[in-house]
Amino acid sequence: MILDVDDTPLPAPARRALLRGGLVGAVALGGVALTATAASATPTAPARTGSRPTTAAAALRELAAGNRRWRTFRERHPDETPAVRQSLTQGQHPFAVVLGCIDSRVPPELVFDQGLGDLMTVRTAGEVLDEAVLGSVAYGVLELDIPLVLVLGHQSCGAVRAAVEADLSGERLPAHIQYLADQIRPFIDRTKEGDARIDATIDANVRAVRSRLAAEPDLAAKITSGELVVAGARYELTSQIVQRLA
Repeated sequence: MILDVDDTPLPAPARRALLRGGLVGAVALGGVALTATAASATPTAPARTGSRPTTAAAALRELAAGNRRWRTFRERHPDETPAVRQSLTQGQHPFAVVLGCIDSRVPPELVFDQGLGDLMTVRTAGEVLDEAVLGSVAYGVLELDIPLVLVLGHQSCGAVRAAVEADLSGERLPAHIQYLADQIRPFIDRTKEGDARIDATIDANVRAVRSRLAAEPDLAAKITSGELVVAGARYELTSQIVQRLA
């Protein structure tokens, strides 16, 4: 399952042309039309249209719509206006926690086309968990009543590659990088070889992190009550698609 339907990304020159010249269009997600506003040379970031998602299903739909805008080069850059910035001084109400990788190519706010106050992001190499990460995710869920936690892996993850290659060679990695490899190693898919092993391990690692989060007692209670969904997904660098992992 993917968060949105597939299409062919535009080449870089076309993207630059759209950003310079503006665009007007509509994209569809699950039968709902999402209209992109006309852009100018100095576009004004719009506020969010409609109410902020309050359920996991609505949050997933919003992330899917944002990812489609991103990968079709129709970003809206919502919730960046002076009015929004001022309103956020009074508090925050993000609708999703995204636990992602530190990779500079996969910033959640960009790949989901979200703005200030929309996402609570936690980023570690390979989405590796520790007490600080667990506490950060729990804070978003328990203190801010966020209904969705999304574990976001990605194609060509360097942390996963390092763990797989170290497992094959038996060599120790430098300093704290070894800690990351140790956390990822149990999920290495040894049924595959070469790049296929790395690719499969990326997905296996996301599923394992998702399962561990879902098993945390406080989060598990929220899941049982229907107040929380913990999901896993993968971002493809080549197509910019976010694909939901079963």
